[in-house]
Amino acid sequence: MKSLLSISPPPSSLYLPNSSSSPWKPKSPTRLFRTIMASKSPNQTRGAQRKSLANAKGFTGTPVPSAKETPVPQNSGKRTSNAGPEEEVPQVVFNRMMVRILVSVGVPMATGLALLKIFEIGKEQGLLVVPVWVALLTTFLTFGVSSFGIAYGALSTSWDAESDGSLLGFEEAQKNWVDMWREEDESTG
Repeated sequence: MKSLLSISPPPSSLYLPNSSSSPWKPKSPTRLFRTIMASKSPNQTRGAQRKSLANAKGFTGTPVPSAKETPVPQNSGKRTSNAGPEEEVPQVVFNRMMVRILVSVGVPMATGLALLKIFEIGKEQGLLVVPVWVALLTTFLTFGVSSFGIAYGALSTSWDAESDGSLLGFEEAQKNWVDMWREEDESTG
């Protein structure tokens, strides 16, 4: 890090405390504040300052087109073989997917939290003495399964708006997994 900082001399207007000063008693950064205030033109209003910073995204400095400028593709919600990433998901499928994701993330996480509370109460009451590694293992397993819940919730949903799918979604997950990779292979090849 020091080699990167020593490549170019630091700007004279930036306040940097010397290395001998204590980090617990920092000096006042008034010099930096005065430099920032002096760099702003006196005729520039707050609105103009905000507008100049509004397009400061990315590294190129090119303005990002706003939502008004980019056309939104109109799609009937039907799946086509040549549809790109701008394909729209029907609202029914989206709602079904959100419910499955919430359940597949929430149930294992709630189970893990409940087991931790049960272990705590059991230890306090003297009814259940559980080794620390058991609590660690159950937490690891339940939170790990919870982290896979987002992917499983999305894949186990029936992507067909007319079909509800099965309760656990094993068949839909197998079908959607193959379809997802087929579309990936078609887009790259």
